[in-house]
Amino acid sequence: MRVITGTARGRTLREPANMDVRPTTGKVKEAMFNILQFRLENARVLDLFAGTGQLGIEALSRGAASCVFVDRSPESLKLVRENLRATGLADRATVVKSDSLAYLEQARGFDLIFMDPPYAEKFLETALNLVERFDILNKNGIIMCESDRTRTLPELPGDRYTRREYLYGRVKLTVYGRNDL
Repeated sequence: MRVITGTARGRTLREPANMDVRPTTGKVKEAMFNILQFRLENARVLDLFAGTGQLGIEALSRGAASCVFVDRSPESLKLVRENLRATGLADRATVVKSDSLAYLEQARGFDLIFMDPPYAEKFLETALNLVERFDILNKNGIIMCESDRTRTLPELPGDRYTRREYLYGRVKLTVYGRNDL
């Protein structure tokens, strides 16, 4: 697992010793950031269900202003901190030990939210509902969800959000864009 481009380009990130954390594959991560490429500069990012932190670290490497990494696992948070130190990006990062869904109740003001929870759980639907209910996403913000390709994620209520899906093997990326005119 490596940082693809930006200030930390080519740096190797530590991976989990066990399979409790499923890092995003290089192919999917590259596709994600091709979708986001012009939306990262000075963005405030939330890496929910952070795991290794590779998505938030890639965003920081590509010019995001800051990133909050949230996970409840002490092992995952240790990996995130080690990966931030290895890439030299810790000064723009905040690492939070919390249940990801509980964190959303007090979070505000993000331009980009990554959601990559364990595939078997129903966290995405709940997290999307909380983002809408608590108005966490900034004007013209983006939510990037990774799930199993068979999963159908909901439309968000009202006309403030658009949804687009991309398939990569067994993985589906669902992108929600907040449209504020």
